[in-house]
Amino acid sequence: MYLILTLIAVVGFIVFATAKLKLHPFLTLLIATFLAAFAFGLPAASIAKTITSGFGGILGYIGLVIVLGTIIGTILEKSGAAITLADVVIRVLGKRFPNLTMSIIGYIVSIPVFCDSGFVILHSLKQSLANRMKVSSVSMSVALATGLYATHTFVPPTPGPIAAAGNLGLESQLGLVIAIGLVIAAVAALAGLWWASRFAGVEPDGEGAEELISQANQYKSLKASYGQLPSAMAAFAPILAPILLICLGSIANFPAKPFGSAIAFDVLNFLGQPLNALMIGLMLSLALLKSDDKLKEFSDRISQGLVIAAPILLITGAGGAFGAVIKATPIGDFLGTSLSALGIGIFMPFVVAAALKSAQGSSTVALVATSALVAPMLGDIGLGSDLGRVLTVMAIGAGAMTVSHANDSFFWVVTQFSRMSVAQAYRAQTMATLVQGLTAMALVYLLSLLLL
Repeated sequence: MYLILTLIAVVGFIVFATAKLKLHPFLTLLIATFLAAFAFGLPAASIAKTITSGFGGILGYIGLVIVLGTIIGTILEKSGAAITLADVVIRVLGKRFPNLTMSIIGYIVSIPVFCDSGFVILHSLKQSLANRMKVSSVSMSVALATGLYATHTFVPPTPGPIAAAGNLGLESQLGLVIAIGLVIAAVAALAGLWWASRFAGVEPDGEGAEELISQANQYKSLKASYGQLPSAMAAFAPILAPILLICLGSIANFPAKPFGSAIAFDVLNFLGQPLNALMIGLMLSLALLKSDDKLKEFSDRISQGLVIAAPILLITGAGGAFGAVIKATPIGDFLGTSLSALGIGIFMPFVVAAALKSAQGSSTVALVATSALVAPMLGDIGLGSDLGRVLTVMAIGAGAMTVSHANDSFFWVVTQFSRMSVAQAYRAQTMATLVQGLTAMALVYLLSLLLL
């Protein structure tokens, strides 16, 4: 019982420090790591070594992947490639189903671009279509936001899912994480789209709502501000090539060796390593640079990407340190035995992630902290296989989207740009993320019954 109460106290400290005291998640996780180490009775002489090895262990591989993915996303955002992606989807789907179109655009764009940035970039496109098609901007805002949110929490190379996969030892199985994540994210996006349709006849009621009518032409001016937009091939290549290579690398390593064990296997195994695949994606993104001094522009984009990636790297490293301390204590075996007896299995990481997300607001923090916490006990609750760990990442992702409300920056981005009142945003956006999270978790549970 002491172990359980200590763990609850440590998790409670993380929630309190981030949600109430507004401490940075990196410092909060680091303090919690020391508190856990002392509370669980780790030898004082080994605490520093355990923490530093945990911090360095997770960043030694996943850190570079996060950095490269963030730089690629920055180049896509700053070059106007995200606008090209949106235009391509609109041309393919047409304008008959504007909510579905916005959801799919969000689903694609948020794989490399953070959901907050994606919503800001695509807001004027969304509003222009809403005015042109005479449909509710509230409904389209929720469709776009939930499409962005789906891949943000489930699909690498977004930092949260990729850090969770690293914490659970899935560095060599990222292709499987991506493949299953794309399916879970698609179902979550459809759930968000369904909720968005409930607001088809509702207009925003927040301050400045009437100003949205005057924004019908902003998409054209935004598009013009980027100058000549990249081609569809140039825009899609930095996203699709790494994902395809990672998936092929995972398939090549299946026990059946579908590509054999000769040259084809060696090539795909090399190119399918996430770091190598993202380096290729980064090279392909060079085609998006368009200034006269491309070297300086590339350096600027790297600097901007590093600024974005730095706090994520620190949080991810602190989560790795926290997980290393938990792994060094008997709490993993104890909880594994207890939870196995309760039979909640795959629901445990979902509940923990949902509690952390709802309390402190950051999906990335919820993904990192929960994955670090549950990693030592997966074998004891029947989730120790590669597939079990992948589904655990999905369960954590489902929890990390449940729910987005006033302590989440994404909530305020959606609310302010869409001119919704807080009350309306809770009914539309917050409830949509709840529906998404529960739907995704239901699918994860069904997959666990079928596959484990």
